[in-house]
Amino acid sequence: MDSVSERLEFATELCHAAGGVARDYFANRATLVVDQKGTQDWVSEADRNVETYIRKQIETAWPDDGIVGEEYTPKAGSSGFDWVVDPIDGTTNFVNGIPTWTIVLAGVRDGRTELGVIHDPIVGETFAALRGVGAQLNGAPMRVASGTPLNAGTVAVGYSNRVKARHVVPIVAGLIERGAMFHRNASGALSLAYVAAGRLLGYVEEHMNAWDCLAGQLLVSEAGGVIEDQDSDAMIREGGRVIVGTPDVFETLLEMSENAWRV
Repeated sequence: MDSVSERLEFATELCHAAGGVARDYFANRATLVVDQKGTQDWVSEADRNVETYIRKQIETAWPDDGIVGEEYTPKAGSSGFDWVVDPIDGTTNFVNGIPTWTIVLAGVRDGRTELGVIHDPIVGETFAALRGVGAQLNGAPMRVASGTPLNAGTVAVGYSNRVKARHVVPIVAGLIERGAMFHRNASGALSLAYVAAGRLLGYVEEHMNAWDCLAGQLLVSEAGGVIEDQDSDAMIREGGRVIVGTPDVFETLLEMSENAWRV
């Protein structure tokens, strides 16, 4: 087994363990300490403590690897392999008792995402991908939807306070005009996983941070979907736009997004 395969196995087990830690906090939300970072942007002690847990496990198993997480300062590594961590994607859901949130881990080397894991502890689903090998859901191969037009499916639309609100409205309007359904569950990572699993036709968001999207983009690509060619290291530094879709709808979503976001 090569080191990337070993890391994927490790990441999958770690996401399950971290999910258990997070689930305990979720069950005891009445005592949860929550801070507001910005408009509709929350962080809880669960986010911080779950990331601390994940970091400690990585540092023990792979001490030479770098770590980039949502809540803490990056740790430089010497191996050339970096872990990108979102301890709880969907914190707004989490703190409000909505059971739609995930644990997210991606592994990056030489500007490419090599592995990705998105674990939903509530539903008990683990989405995992290894570059060049494929994507799986709970150990079984998964593929994006095939042969489904926009007017027969659903596309998820992301939104955050990092972008102009008026850029989101044309996307939703464009989907409705084309007969599609639109979806937002406040967890971009989980939405990307749902595209990979064939549940959604696509996902678009004007700006995402790397910890929210790198794992999901790899999942979609390895499940036969289409993603934009981006440098993972640049995404870690700056974040960027995310447009993914099935081969049937990607070009339409790309055109819709670019028209909306240039205004």
